[in-house]
Amino acid sequence: MSSPVVTQPAAGSYGTNVQTGEWSTGLCSCFSDLLVCAIGCCCPIALSCYTAHKYGENCCLGCLPGGPTAMRTHMRLTYGIQGTICNDALMTFFCGTCEVCRMAREIRIRNGEV
Repeated sequence: MSSPVVTQPAAGSYGTNVQTGEWSTGLCSCFSDLLVCAIGCCCPIALSCYTAHKYGENCCLGCLPGGPTAMRTHMRLTYGIQGTICNDALMTFFCGTCEVCRMAREIRIRNGEV
């Protein structure tokens, strides 16, 4: 018989990646990865689908209403980045293209592609 769980997981321990507490780049840090920003400016839907695929999700997630918000929330929890779900929704709604670019940069940095 297995023993009961006596402690809860700590906050920010959702994922297995390095936990920094902050995004690797700022919202408007386009010059840190010009390729991502160029694709994001020309076709943000394609960049969102690419980001979802690189993150291990179905690429259609980037096209669905609320998909980028869900992806940002999951990414934030996985990487131990501070924030709230409300902030995730506001950032993807009001700063959608810039936020998709930042998420793509984060994936590329975490995967060692930059």
